[in-house]
Amino acid sequence: MKDQLGFRIVLCSAIFIILTQNRALADLDSESHGVNSESVGEEEWEMVQRKGMQFTLNGQPFYVNGFNTYWMMTLAADNSTRGKVTEVFQQASAVGMTVGRTWAFNDGQWRALQKSPSVYDEEVFKALDFVVSEARKYKIRLILSLVNNWDAYGGKAQYVKWGNASGLNLTSDDDFFTNPTLRNFYQSHVRTVLNRVNTFTNITYKKDPTIFAWELMNEPRCPSDPSGDKLQSWIQEMAVFVKSLDAKHLVEIGLEGFYGPSAPVRTRFNPNPYAAQVGTDFIRNNQVLGIDFASVHVYPDSWISPAVSNSFLEFTSSWMQAHVEDAEMYLGMPVLFTEFGVSAHDPGFNTSFRDMMLNTVYKMTLNSTRKGGAGAGSLVWQVFPQGAEFMDDGYAVYLTRAHTASKIISLQSKRLAIFNSLCSWRCRWGCKKKNHTALDALLTHDEL
Repeated sequence: MKDQLGFRIVLCSAIFIILTQNRALADLDSESHGVNSESVGEEEWEMVQRKGMQFTLNGQPFYVNGFNTYWMMTLAADNSTRGKVTEVFQQASAVGMTVGRTWAFNDGQWRALQKSPSVYDEEVFKALDFVVSEARKYKIRLILSLVNNWDAYGGKAQYVKWGNASGLNLTSDDDFFTNPTLRNFYQSHVRTVLNRVNTFTNITYKKDPTIFAWELMNEPRCPSDPSGDKLQSWIQEMAVFVKSLDAKHLVEIGLEGFYGPSAPVRTRFNPNPYAAQVGTDFIRNNQVLGIDFASVHVYPDSWISPAVSNSFLEFTSSWMQAHVEDAEMYLGMPVLFTEFGVSAHDPGFNTSFRDMMLNTVYKMTLNSTRKGGAGAGSLVWQVFPQGAEFMDDGYAVYLTRAHTASKIISLQSKRLAIFNSLCSWRCRWGCKKKNHTALDALLTHDEL
């Protein structure tokens, strides 16, 4: 009798998982065709929150399979290329991606958003409005980065130029982090973006659940101060400043993840000795008040060697595992791998190796997901629609023609969607305990 009862319990559990799996896949399939903004009810379009080491949404975990497409605002500013923005969201939605990352800055360059300090091109701002509104239509949330470390799209170098034009005597791009005038320029830009009322949705940015998080800076570095004190001070001021304007949205720094002086033992995970000298400090930086989650980038071809080899995959695994461990042990927050990829320009590159890179990153994410860990997801650099090849930096993934990569991405999305639907914060991942064997098989099986 006891054996029969046990069999019935197992059978019921299996039926529950199958039915829930089918429901999740049906929901995912319906999303893949895009969702009109009218069909996204406010009750279901809530802001993503953080509880401990996980993101949550409506009481459920929210693990991320996402993408980067940095140029969306720029192409949306021209009617002849605006349709490419819609195509990006359509194609990302079709493979189940739920978060995109893009620039909310273009400083003093071609099609500049900010033409000079606090002076904006309204048509370009409307283009950013369009990007946010299109993301909402396709139920994709956005990480919006607020300034660049690099010269592309202006960056800290443009702020220094503006400072010198106003009469300052600045000699280093790193003066961006320390000069009070430049700090004020940056804060003014942050204030303008967060208080912007979207001309398509009539929703203020700082109140819009479409925005997943604010990113202080894309890949901040301050090599003039290897101690990290200058950048640390800047992060402390700006994180609190953003939160003073918008206490609801998540905030992250935009770090690449290099270990610095505060954790000398961990510097062995850095890709090269120079990484510890660029003024960033992964653990120390992310312990700042106001930072909600950690970001990490994964570029073995830029950091180790441009020649494709298995060492890329070995580094990727150890790099990701180290940061997940640190997020759990020292930070107590989620870690999102916000950029990863391999360039078609690398010697020895082929699409099979890129697929291996995708699988490696996704496997490491799943290893954390299955344990309810801090590894919160990843965003590939970068998704492109056909016809935007002129913007390709070598890392473009064209979902409509990279069929194997698209299948890998879609499978990861389905796995995370099913996990998110089966578990809830309130049961503290109890579903995993009750149905451990079946759920484990579901997350590791090659096909759904």
